[in-house]
Amino acid sequence: MSRLRSAFAFFMLVFCVSTSSYAADTINIFAAASLKDALDEIAHTYSAATGTEIKTSYASSLALARQIEQGAPADLFASADQDSMDYVATRKLIKPETRVDLLGNQLVVVAPASAPDVQLQMTADAWTAALGNGRLAIGEIKTVPAGKYTKEALDKLGLWAALEPHLAMADNVRNALNFVARGETPYGIVYASDAKAEPRVKVVTTFSESSHAPIVYPFAVTANSRGDAATKFLAYLQGDAAKAVFTKWGFTPK
Repeated sequence: MSRLRSAFAFFMLVFCVSTSSYAADTINIFAAASLKDALDEIAHTYSAATGTEIKTSYASSLALARQIEQGAPADLFASADQDSMDYVATRKLIKPETRVDLLGNQLVVVAPASAPDVQLQMTADAWTAALGNGRLAIGEIKTVPAGKYTKEALDKLGLWAALEPHLAMADNVRNALNFVARGETPYGIVYASDAKAEPRVKVVTTFSESSHAPIVYPFAVTANSRGDAATKFLAYLQGDAAKAVFTKWGFTPK
């Protein structure tokens, strides 16, 4: 009986070590939808080089923050705005010493690639004429960072009142992009990185950076993350190789 108990104890020790090693070598990343192409490429390269398994979940930043609050198993959170990161920070759901502002972006107007070339002026008359009976696709203004930046910009330019009746709001910026890519709306407002990732759209105009708050992507390791795999990957994201990929996909590394 003592031998059986000893064998069982040894088995449990091996099992615990194995499972803890597995957990340390697996990273669950919750990231803003606009990061998908760049982060997928970086994660693939990193996994191939290190053997670390990286699992990604993409959605609007606030939706992800709320999932983390509800106990979703995230190791690393990448937000498209400070507000969503602040949401988890004030609830002590991240390791504050790991928080870093990693990337910047630009807000652009896109149209289907097949649409005629136009010079879209930032006036209410030009916008309403260009839209006609169509809609303007944007991210939801209360929960999607791109939507919040868009409302701020349109307010500052005096366009919000004229354009609000024409809006088609999406639950994340990539879905707003898809409205335009599929020809369901004649225009959309997304990030420059989204336009870079979608060959079915083209950039019509770029918003002045002075029209809205700086677009910043903060990253942080979550409070519940175990081991150092997420911290190591976050360090890699700040290195030259990852920065080159982010730049290729239209982001501006900090």
